[in-house]
Amino acid sequence: MGHELKSWFQLDARKLIWLICAFMVIITFQYLELSSENVLSAVVPSGKISVEGQSSFLASAPSLTESDGTIRYVTHSIGLEYNGTYAGSETVHGNEVSEERDMDSNDDVISETDVDLHKSSTFEEGSESPKESLTKELVDLIKNSTVYDAESSKNKTTAEVEGGLSLELSKENNMATLDSLNQTGAVNEATNGFGTYEVNDKDQNSDSILDDDNNSGRKSSSEEFEDYPESYNNKTVTKEAPTTIADMNNLFYWSRFSYHSTTPRWASAADKVLLNVRSQIEKAPILEIDQQLYAPLYRNVSMFKRSYELMESTLKVYIYKEGKKPVFHKPVLKGIYASEGWFMKQLQANRNFVTKKPREAQLFYLPFSSRMLEETLYVPDSHSIQNLVEYLKNYVDTIAAKYPYWNRTQGADHFMVACHDWATSETKEYMANCIRALCNSDIREGYIFGKDVSLPETTIRNPQRPLRDLGGEPPSKRSILAFFAGGMHGYLRPILLQQWGNKDPDMKIFGTMHNGKGKLNYAQHMKRSKYCICPRGYEVNSPRVVEAIFYECVPVIISDNFVPPFFEVLNWDSLAVFVLEKDIANLKKILLSIPDERYRQMQLSVKKAQQHFLWHPRPVKYDIFHMILHSVWYNRVLQMKKPR
Repeated sequence: MGHELKSWFQLDARKLIWLICAFMVIITFQYLELSSENVLSAVVPSGKISVEGQSSFLASAPSLTESDGTIRYVTHSIGLEYNGTYAGSETVHGNEVSEERDMDSNDDVISETDVDLHKSSTFEEGSESPKESLTKELVDLIKNSTVYDAESSKNKTTAEVEGGLSLELSKENNMATLDSLNQTGAVNEATNGFGTYEVNDKDQNSDSILDDDNNSGRKSSSEEFEDYPESYNNKTVTKEAPTTIADMNNLFYWSRFSYHSTTPRWASAADKVLLNVRSQIEKAPILEIDQQLYAPLYRNVSMFKRSYELMESTLKVYIYKEGKKPVFHKPVLKGIYASEGWFMKQLQANRNFVTKKPREAQLFYLPFSSRMLEETLYVPDSHSIQNLVEYLKNYVDTIAAKYPYWNRTQGADHFMVACHDWATSETKEYMANCIRALCNSDIREGYIFGKDVSLPETTIRNPQRPLRDLGGEPPSKRSILAFFAGGMHGYLRPILLQQWGNKDPDMKIFGTMHNGKGKLNYAQHMKRSKYCICPRGYEVNSPRVVEAIFYECVPVIISDNFVPPFFEVLNWDSLAVFVLEKDIANLKKILLSIPDERYRQMQLSVKKAQQHFLWHPRPVKYDIFHMILHSVWYNRVLQMKKPR
């Protein structure tokens, strides 16, 4: 009897233990399921991510939304009110036109008047970092952010941050974001996005070339499109939701955590240098005031300046000597693809950044011209760029066989600067790991935040005097509301012309302009316009963006999925208007809805940004040459991760 009772108790105890275990498993599973839902909803939000890294933070920017048929002017903000002496009011200085010394021409430089052609790629996503470190980093980033809020909201609380800086957190948006981060350990949707003006419906494309004076670039619409590779001829208007400037900001912030470059196969002294540099940039002292840098223009002016200083004192670039002219080592200095040529020429002549000892280098430059690649190797009417791709592959194979540096990182510390539209497609396979500075910075064609760089497309008409005719009228003398003139490239420009051509005296919208006595030419129109329309052509990029800045006209960018130049550094909401392609019919309504004070702030930002978009015969501090190099440097530095 005792033995049977003992057996019964043992059996009952086992059942009890099993029940307790099952209960604990169920509770644990429910807890984990709830947490994962919170994490997933935060990490992959349906809306926008309202966080920014220390190096680049959200500034408030206006946006238009439609409600009950009316347009509202809404400011979405997150970040700091800059408490320095930079006021929102305009301080206009007289236009200064620099007369530069004539450049010496030589046999290694091409003055190109003709230009054409374009591209295609696929978007690649980086891997995610661990969620635990992600939570901490994102919270720290928001707390340490130094964003300039151009139009601070009335409804904010101030938290003092180290260095005496005032952190302005919107009660509705930013506190909710911090609370959510603390609770779920991940990013939570907190704001609607900012910077894109959105109203009704229509569609898109931007490459550019202007009146007869400016016609130093692409072929005519029919000539060029007929000779495109097959993939370009098949392009049609996309029905996918566009990537707005707000979406791009979110993708950029996210890339700080999600993008990881290839882990080096072995360590080098360069890696240690860059890790140390990254630490110094992230701990940059708060910049109180700087005469050359206008704080509202930047995501984080303090970090930009510190990064720039470290680049000047630290960066070493090795230029491969391999490669035959004219595709390699032969810069084109004239036309709409001139950016790649000017950069090549000025880097090759630079004694501060260039080293002849590859072991000292943190970056390796691939000195080819995408314009000359097309000019030299493309077979007319072939509708294929495969031979161009193979040519670049053979080059990579050559340097990989001769040097150890490509193989060490699979090209992650190598970079190229290419302005031809096809460069995106030509490099997406065999140069995919490289830092690619591309004029055709199209998210849908493979542009990768955290790695690639948006290269400004500049039209150079006179290589000896690149700053000729610089500047424009002050805001009070800009009598034209909006201006555009150019060829009917792509699908968007005909829509723009049909909607606004000769329809409204305030909207000067033309096809190709022809000069005539008593008529304003292209440059004069830009100098006297408040807003310069920059629609896409065959591709998303357009030299008009830089031209507008050159003539101190506020750019109106109508090109969905286009990443503006120097996106990792500049706060584009402060100097440009972004209109969705579908909203062309509402263009005038959108522009008139922008208050005059806001316009003047943007126009001032354009003037302050101008120094970053100018080519000088000899590079000067903060000019376009240094900014391109800095963006490449900055992306490489921020890719560096401490070894685990």
